[in-house]
Amino acid sequence: MGRLIVNQSMLQENIIESLINICPFKAIEKLGDSIDITSACKMCKICVKNSAGAISYEEDEIIEIDKSKWRGILVYIDHLDGKIHPVSLELIGKAKELASKINHPVYALMIGDNIETSAQELRYYGVDDIFIYESKDLKHFIIEPYAAVFEDLIERVKPSSILVGATNIGRSLAPRIAARFRTGLTADCTILDMKENTDLIQIRPAFGGNIMAQIITQNHRPQLCTVRYKIFSAPERQEIPSGEIHKFLVKEEHLDTKIKIVEVTKKEVEEDISEAEVIVAVGRALKNAKDIEIFQELADLLNGKLACTRPIIENGTLGAKKQIGLSGRTVKPKLIIACGIQGAVQFTAGMNSSDTIIAINSDESAAIFNIAHYGIVGDMYEIVPKLIENIKSGKSIY
Repeated sequence: MGRLIVNQSMLQENIIESLINICPFKAIEKLGDSIDITSACKMCKICVKNSAGAISYEEDEIIEIDKSKWRGILVYIDHLDGKIHPVSLELIGKAKELASKINHPVYALMIGDNIETSAQELRYYGVDDIFIYESKDLKHFIIEPYAAVFEDLIERVKPSSILVGATNIGRSLAPRIAARFRTGLTADCTILDMKENTDLIQIRPAFGGNIMAQIITQNHRPQLCTVRYKIFSAPERQEIPSGEIHKFLVKEEHLDTKIKIVEVTKKEVEEDISEAEVIVAVGRALKNAKDIEIFQELADLLNGKLACTRPIIENGTLGAKKQIGLSGRTVKPKLIIACGIQGAVQFTAGMNSSDTIIAINSDESAAIFNIAHYGIVGDMYEIVPKLIENIKSGKSIY
């Protein structure tokens, strides 16, 4: 980290006014003949370049760590009563890819009760070592005990990088671990890569999706990130198991918590567009709520699900669980038809891994065409009814 240093003696009225105007985050305020840099500062350093020496950037002393002491890529295995969440398998696939670049092993951590059978299943996905903490007191997720045993494993194994699924549990657990080890945490990564020096390259949309931020934790270990479901691909299940399972003792102090589970009520299974193989998505070009029936009909004919962009949620036409994008669901269907969607990063980040993308938009310069496999320039109110008609009559939709 670093900090901005203000040289008050070099501040003049014209420089103060220029700095206030140039700061994109409105983080510079005038205080009499001086200035104050507020907590809104994002350290973009634009002020440093344009202050004529009145503001300088001072880097804190960097304490180099011995990266050779940290080895392996660890995947936290999210599960419900032993049923492994698919995002964990996807992360195993990515971990194997990253580990191959630096010749590191791939580890898996599973916490719970009566989970050894499920842990055995991980041996069919090429994990080198599987670590389990098993106790009846770990049957249900409670943050303190889970964080405690997670910390215990990290201290034992010292993994260089840790990948966690961005599930409800993962989003609760990962920040606790990062805080305990005073290391960084990058949430909702969409791209991961690995440097030869074992630095994990973590890329995610930032500033509302307007940029793709590349984040590297150079002087801290372990490196920690969360990844949404359907971002990466799960590896094929092998016929022959490999790797070893290691069971660690859950100590009494690991179970120390002020939380007591009184009752567990199972939530009703809800429709999830993340699992859909075919999706029809509609965007801002939808003229009124009643018109949604046209696109629902197309989705039904294709045995698919209806989805949308954020504006359709905000105007109350569809529920939030139908939204695709950074603040919605990530999907990876075999086919997605994007109707009247411009293609902002906020939306495309949640669906650009789809096998086949068909875009329908009246604007031939719409960004959605940059990622679409097939594009149709035209009014969706004319094209979609024709698609429906052709499907019903058995004609080709092309």
